[in-house]
Amino acid sequence: MFANRRLERKVDALHAKLDLIMTHLGIEAHAAAVSPRAVPAVPRGDGMAEIDALLAQGKKIHAIKRYRELTGCGLKEAKEAVERRYPY
Repeated sequence: MFANRRLERKVDALHAKLDLIMTHLGIEAHAAAVSPRAVPAVPRGDGMAEIDALLAQGKKIHAIKRYRELTGCGLKEAKEAVERRYPY
């Protein structure tokens, strides 16, 4: 009985930490619950550097296209991600 309560408290604490991480990363909880594909991977390293370079050159459409190629996400998600990265 006490072991179950302790386990429940630990799970609750993990949920709270996960919620904080998801909020920090800008991931909505319902989108992640619907499908793992709903939350695209974020390009790392050279991929983001390439996107940043395109944005610095004023090539927003090319940056969105490249983001889609790197992540496999849809147009709307890519546009929102790029605009969050460079809101100008």
